[in-house]
Amino acid sequence: MKCNVGKVDKMLRIGVGVVILLAGVLAQSWWGLVGIVPLLTGLVGYCPLYSLINLNTGCKGECDS
Repeated sequence: MKCNVGKVDKMLRIGVGVVILLAGVLAQSWWGLVGIVPLLTGLVGYCPLYSLINLNTGCKGECDS
């Protein structure tokens, strides 16, 4: 797995993932589990969808994982 998510993109994904998870908990809805996707892709630094569409938001050497 080659890193294809940049630093800003990672921070946004982690933030959005946490917000969605918290909203799901507060609303007592299973839809909050959708927040796991952006949270994990932000933490890992790899997005499968980006690979499919050949997109890379990170600079060379920026990925540390």
